[in-house]
Amino acid sequence: MNYQMVVGLEVHVELSTKSKIFCSCTTEFGGEPNTHVCPVCSGMPGVLPVLNKKVVDFAIRAGLATNCEITRYNKFDRKNYFYPDLPKAYQISQWSVPIVENGELIINIENDEKRICITRAHLEEDAGKNTHEAGHSLVDLNRSGTPLLEIVSEPDMRNSDEAVAYLKKLHSILRFLNISDANMQEGSFRCDVNVSIRPKGENKLYTRVEIKNLNSFRFIQKAIEYEASRQIAAWEDGNYEREVVQETRLFDTTKLITKPMRSKEEAAEYRYFPDPDLLPIVVPDDLMNEASKLPELPDEKKTRYINELGLKPYDAGVIISTYEMARYFEDLINAKISPKLCVTWLCVELLGRLKNGVTIENSPVNSTKMIELLGRIEDGTISANAAKKVLDELITNQSASVDEIIEKLGLKQVSDDGAIDAIAEAVLAANADKVAEFKAGKDKLFGFFVGQVMKEGKGAFNPTKVNEILKVKLG
Repeated sequence: MNYQMVVGLEVHVELSTKSKIFCSCTTEFGGEPNTHVCPVCSGMPGVLPVLNKKVVDFAIRAGLATNCEITRYNKFDRKNYFYPDLPKAYQISQWSVPIVENGELIINIENDEKRICITRAHLEEDAGKNTHEAGHSLVDLNRSGTPLLEIVSEPDMRNSDEAVAYLKKLHSILRFLNISDANMQEGSFRCDVNVSIRPKGENKLYTRVEIKNLNSFRFIQKAIEYEASRQIAAWEDGNYEREVVQETRLFDTTKLITKPMRSKEEAAEYRYFPDPDLLPIVVPDDLMNEASKLPELPDEKKTRYINELGLKPYDAGVIISTYEMARYFEDLINAKISPKLCVTWLCVELLGRLKNGVTIENSPVNSTKMIELLGRIEDGTISANAAKKVLDELITNQSASVDEIIEKLGLKQVSDDGAIDAIAEAVLAANADKVAEFKAGKDKLFGFFVGQVMKEGKGAFNPTKVNEILKVKLG
């Protein structure tokens, strides 16, 4: 029997506000445990929350960027449950009336477009963090009260590739909006995955299993694939109803398997009710208008790069794959460097040299130095081959300037007509037979002459000058 995966995603995005959602405590990552707290976010009795206006602004931007409807009148609820990192024993969230609803993302899979529906996106506060060491459990409330936007998709994905494509696109949009750093390692972009299976051709939805708190694209993919295979095996063995139950599972990143965590709670078990300490949010026109001024998003950038800069669709796709790549590329373009040269040296030369977890974000060669290097290629100071040697040196010696390395390695091109002329004359004299063939119509030999002159010049000759002089000499 053939089976089909059914996958839905709940993405928790930490919003990049300077202060928490209901108090003035900093949202800065790190710090000594329980130092970024106050009576509000530590759940002290008698305190009142005050909504951070910036959180609403960011939620609206995220909604508009994902083609969602903005609910101009929305409100907060209390989600009641007990866990050590939740000092109030309830979480302030949005259940009945979320700020964002009914949107979509279009993903590309093997050159085909697919629409993934977004059910809702709602605001809520984050909980604290539990750590377990030496037989003790410790609670750090620094993260408690950090503003979250939970973005919930429909179960529209049919395999792990579609899920990862959706997440990568959503991640990219949030970064381009500059409303979240979406740092997966720090938990700013984490995902709960809902997985079920069904016989291919059926429309019925079977038992859904939730996999909690995944924060890596690779682990998300592995978790989906393992969980689907576990459910299929249970179906094939006749144990589906006993082994596949509605529950929350955790993903073991070492063994690459899912493990039971707890039975999955229903909405009724959280005893939602309207938060009596917070007024409903009524989005005014001025805030709506301001939040509607979105920056250029990835798809728009890609179209512009193709239509205005003449980039190939694949190259444009690589550049807009991350916010950092696009920003680096924009720096190069704004410096009036040739787009073709920018693509080659960013996507091929530089990326090809970044190893061991080094990314464009923490590249040892920043855009300023790359502009310097490409400028020296364009003004003829060095050849493209020489520039590769300079780039290698820049990666290992970050304090050196481009010009210092060129001087140190003796890579400056010779553009002196007299020096090139003398070598060209000698090369043509030594290859009189090939000169005759060239003049008889064998045009491809011109490249041979260029190569010989460059060789005799030990790669220091300006190739443009070499070409010009040879064209004159060969008629």
